[in-house]
Amino acid sequence: MNLKTPSRELILAEIRRNLPEARVDYPRIPIFATPPRPLLELFEENLKKAGAVAYATSNAADAAAKIVALHPHATVVCSAVPEIAGTRRMDDVHEPHALADVDVGILRAQFGVAENGAIWVTEEELGVTALGFLSQHLVVLLDPAAIVADMHEAYRRAQLQRTAYGCFMAGPSATADIEATLVHGAQGARSLDVFYLPRA
Repeated sequence: MNLKTPSRELILAEIRRNLPEARVDYPRIPIFATPPRPLLELFEENLKKAGAVAYATSNAADAAAKIVALHPHATVVCSAVPEIAGTRRMDDVHEPHALADVDVGILRAQFGVAENGAIWVTEEELGVTALGFLSQHLVVLLDPAAIVADMHEAYRRAQLQRTAYGCFMAGPSATADIEATLVHGAQGARSLDVFYLPRA
């Protein structure tokens, strides 16, 4: 018997000819009810569970003073926000290795998520994405009015098509792989503090 193997083009042509006509739309994600508790209260509760802390700040000077109080021995404070100068500006950093000695990294989150205490940051806020991972400690400025209820709302707001990189951060780096003991800072920032401060 002489069996001839069909060509790739013939196989693909047959597949195209037999595609189903009806198109199925993606499922619609419903808009879930807002939690009965205030979003800020829920955000802070889940932020604490993730190992981070939120602070109320009245202005940029107050935020800068709190950073000094929280990290009195920090020598390299790298700021990616216009409100707080720090000792190094992200505008002067052009590659990740320059962030290897950062004690405190300061950045702004676009919004927070109440259901898990996460914050959303993109490369536009970070400048160099490694700022969020090489800094020993992170200080994140967040407008308290920019907190969404859940991840469904978060993904609607994230606008992924407008950035090349973005991530949700939920607290500082943490692992419990060894002896089931929770360790912060094993693979990234040792602490993460959220300062409530609306954009100027």
